[in-house]
Amino acid sequence: MVVDDSAVLRGLTKRWIDAEPDMEVVASASNGAQALKELAGAHCDVIVLDIEMPVMDGITALPQLIQADPSVRVIMSSTLTRRNASITLKALSMGAADCIAKPEASKGIAAATAFRDELVTKVRGLAPSAGRARRKADPAPRATSPAPAPRAAATGPITLRPTGARAERPAILCIGSSTGGPNALLRVLADCKAALSVPVVITQHMPAMFTAILAEHLASATGHPCAEARQGEGLVPGHIYVAPGDFHMRLVRMGEGVSIALDQGPRINFCRPSVDPLFQSVASIYGARTLAVMLTGMGADGCGGTRAIAEAHGTVIAQDEASSVVWGMPGAVAQAGLANKVLPLPQIGPEIAAVMRGGVR
Repeated sequence: MVVDDSAVLRGLTKRWIDAEPDMEVVASASNGAQALKELAGAHCDVIVLDIEMPVMDGITALPQLIQADPSVRVIMSSTLTRRNASITLKALSMGAADCIAKPEASKGIAAATAFRDELVTKVRGLAPSAGRARRKADPAPRATSPAPAPRAAATGPITLRPTGARAERPAILCIGSSTGGPNALLRVLADCKAALSVPVVITQHMPAMFTAILAEHLASATGHPCAEARQGEGLVPGHIYVAPGDFHMRLVRMGEGVSIALDQGPRINFCRPSVDPLFQSVASIYGARTLAVMLTGMGADGCGGTRAIAEAHGTVIAQDEASSVVWGMPGAVAQAGLANKVLPLPQIGPEIAAVMRGGVR
């Protein structure tokens, strides 16, 4: 279902989704109240929900939609303003599965195309597997269909990397996350905040502006300084650095220290920021003194970077399937045999704290 007060955007979204061979728009609404009525008569796997609407806005409608159908997955659709970014983070804490930034009208067709591709990918990724298997009458995809995000291998036995006594404590904590990541990050870092005596670097798939608000929430939850990373700034123990939306983040050696390097190079694994360049740079600098965590997220971004950390004998923790909103990124790591431990979300923070204090891994 598409819920937006713009008839133009509803029409475009319906056209984009209906053109996909495995998806269709079964209902649409111009406000939250109408969406609740539509939901009563139509089964929806995914709802794309606008924030600012008359009669009933998205943040008011969200809990009522989830209560009416607990199985539905909601993507919040928001314009790139600080106010809406804050509301979107609140919506994620209330049960929304993901968010997407609406293109600005002034950006033109290129922005609309990028929005379409991201929307189609996120809707498909959040739909249940059975839903993806159902095909419509015309099985031929559009030539312009976006490339699908990489997916984890089929579920099978998970082989953990050997564990043993740690000779040195980690010198850095790096975290990758995507769909469901903001809530997971808040939980994990709040649970280990007393042990965060090293720099923490995070790549979370989110648009610009949203990552700035996320950093503020993390600072509040942990009591540690946290902000979007800035070009050239040096890492400080106990500080948390979040990759800015639309920028890849890497670490580079600068004399005796380590600094942040940002760039807007091509998307990696269909993402910018991507987890891979961060993790690869961390592995090259910190080697075995790296502690890496892969949290919930769609696709397989970060698997290559995690492999570099594993090959450097760093420690890797992946979130388990049951506690992940989408077991794509952590699933890819776990099924590739790169994780030392695969844990439910409530156990990850305490495990980080134990490793940071020199516990056995």
